Amino acid sequence: MIQLIDIHKSFGPLEVLKGISLSIEQGEVVSIVGPSGAGKTTLLQVIGTLYKPTSGQLIMNGERVSDLSGRKLAAFRNRHIGFVFQFHQLLAEFTALENICMPAFIARCGRREAYSRAMELLEFMGLKDRASHRPAELSGGEQQRVAVARALMNRPDVVLADEPSGSLDSHNKAELHQLFFDLRKEFNQTFVIVTHDEGLARLTDRTIHLLDGQVCEPAAPSEISLS
Repeated sequence: MIQLIDIHKSFGPLEVLKGISLSIEQGEVVSIVGPSGAGKTTLLQVIGTLYKPTSGQLIMNGERVSDLSGRKLAAFRNRHIGFVFQFHQLLAEFTALENICMPAFIARCGRREAYSRAMELLEFMGLKDRASHRPAELSGGEQQRVAVARALMNRPDVVLADEPSGSLDSHNKAELHQLFFDLRKEFNQTFVIVTHDEGLARLTDRTIHLLDGQVCEPAAPSEISLS
């Protein structure tokens, strides 16, 4: 479903991604791990079309997304990609229901249709009775579930999550992690998750290890220096 072919990304003289090639299948839950500065978030933003690669090809469902630009790229992103961030990024002045509807409104979906889809998602998240609450009236775990629902609003091909449980306590973290797999089971949803959480990485179908802007094999225990 997603192919990255020899992706390079530079910011001025600094090359952050150094020839990454990988593929992600429909319905996979994939984690991306590595030390700070390895290029994890940059890779996620290239997959999410927020950064254009300096060279290489990004292909989704057979379409060369890296060749798109302007309105065509924005429309593709809105329709095919959902985003979940560490700190929710919900709009404080809008209710949970309205926040979830935002991607549909951007896509010019009708209000009645958008509200119906958003309520379905809220019910699946166990938050139907919180629809009219604003973010400040929700717990951290509830806010992140609303953010996941917003990411799912337009039925995207893939949801990209950047440290989605990084700001949650252990209970809400475990619930959010389980939610990803519930959504995969229910909708065959694909997830690509940047995380420092070893527990979450172990749960995913596959873990991609980054080091210095390249995909690498994790060191075997006997190879890890204790000095």
